[in-house]
Amino acid sequence: MKVAFRADASVEIGTGHVMRCLTLADELTRQGHECRFICREHEGHLCDLIMSKGYGLTLLPVRNDNELNTRDSSPDNYALWLGVPWQEDARQTLDALTPWKPDWLVVDHYALDAEWERALANIVGRIMVIDDLANRPHECALLLDQNLGRVESDYHGLLPVVCQRLIGPDYALLRPEFAESRERSLNRRRHPELKRILIFLGGVDRTNVTGAVLNALAESPLLASTELDIIMGAAAPYLEEVREQADHLPFKTTVSVNVTDMAKRMCLADLSIGAAGGASWERCSLGLPAVLVVLAENQVAGATALEAFGAATKLDEADELGTTLPFVMRALSESSRLERMSEAAAGITDGNGVFRTIQAMSAACRRGL
Repeated sequence: MKVAFRADASVEIGTGHVMRCLTLADELTRQGHECRFICREHEGHLCDLIMSKGYGLTLLPVRNDNELNTRDSSPDNYALWLGVPWQEDARQTLDALTPWKPDWLVVDHYALDAEWERALANIVGRIMVIDDLANRPHECALLLDQNLGRVESDYHGLLPVVCQRLIGPDYALLRPEFAESRERSLNRRRHPELKRILIFLGGVDRTNVTGAVLNALAESPLLASTELDIIMGAAAPYLEEVREQADHLPFKTTVSVNVTDMAKRMCLADLSIGAAGGASWERCSLGLPAVLVVLAENQVAGATALEAFGAATKLDEADELGTTLPFVMRALSESSRLERMSEAAAGITDGNGVFRTIQAMSAACRRGL
């Protein structure tokens, strides 16, 4: 199969959409399929990473005089994430794909919907949408929503009748090393102690929640022997500030950038403090308990579902971490609490979603859907 991806990363959008598309592309490539990407050149894009993996890439230009900038700039106005009117983006994507004629176009972008998808339908074999919101119509053959608590009926009236729905964390797009590390990670959690904490607030963390977490941990009852493993992206605007802050903490602390061994680090951690985004499913596949900091409105439902399932503790207000996090850390120092959370997390996903997704894509091609 020839598979094209339309996804963006930026300081505002974050890195998660492109990263999960890369996970799917990497496994497709390993299985002998051909992939390429179409991305816009926003500040904080991941195009260097995409090209370093050997993928063809069309880099769409940014419009500095964009008329969208004068409209409502509220966080849930996802149209602003595109950077241009959708019609312009559709024309540019069409120009990039017409010579290639992919079998699949995978769309992972909150700013795109059925109108954009219909504009591309005639030059691609099939369209697959990756979504988390269930808030707009789509014109696609396959839809993937990997979120806990999501049900097929959430998309009632938003999809064609013939669209196949891949719903829930069973389809979470995780790199193969998470499934491969699962047994080892679960075995070491049978009698847990809170000795090592993984801190990852997303690839950008544009408001420096990481710094607020470190301040709160410094005031918590954690033992001085506790190890903190902080992970950030190279585009994180407060990276240097966090590095300086880490040097003055009373714990053994490391700050790592653009890591390639996340599964190994999660296996070694006894607890994670992170955002309620795509990394949630990585943590769950390895049975890693989590404290979730809600960073955006679209993370609320997922974080709430994970807390209700018993896999995580949710913190709603990032600006109140100094008050709430020390209290939470005291409660999580109990081994039995960590063990229960680990068992609950492990029951959410086994980490094999990327293989199930590719099976569904291949089956749709065979059926001619």
